[in-house]
Amino acid sequence: MTHIRPATPADIPLIRSLIHDLATYEREPHSAQITEAQLLEDGFGPERYFECLIAEWDGTPAGFALFFPIYSTWQGRSLYLEDIFVRPESRGHGIGKALLTRVAAIAVERNCARLDWNVLTWNQSAIDFYRSLDAKLLDDWHRMRLTGDALAALAAAGTEAEAETGAKA
Repeated sequence: MTHIRPATPADIPLIRSLIHDLATYEREPHSAQITEAQLLEDGFGPERYFECLIAEWDGTPAGFALFFPIYSTWQGRSLYLEDIFVRPESRGHGIGKALLTRVAAIAVERNCARLDWNVLTWNQSAIDFYRSLDAKLLDDWHRMRLTGDALAALAAAGTEAEAETGAKA
């Protein structure tokens, strides 16, 4: 039996474990560097950056969905599904669909115009699953990202430009 519930602070070690399981599945276990302290602060602190659902199968943790609000300048409020993952031993019971269905219901409850997420190009089984739900693959879009030194350099360039502009005023 599948049970979907909101995560609580007590679930932080489980969430961290599921994130590591997902990173391993996605062939990047070294990339999952988030700490339990960060998850606790960002998910349950005064300024919440994400929400998380836990899926249980017969009382055993089986997967999770982690999401947060975003905004579309064309359509308004939306949700972004950062991660959805079901442990391999728990697959085949409809748990992934139950998680995605619950996130979609939350989006509808909150009057969101859309639910967005990414899927790895090599994960054909996930792509096929999402298409079976009538999700659209956005072939015309490329995902962009700044991290680490590049992010810091761009931020510093903006600060320097502001300082120069302020000094000239």
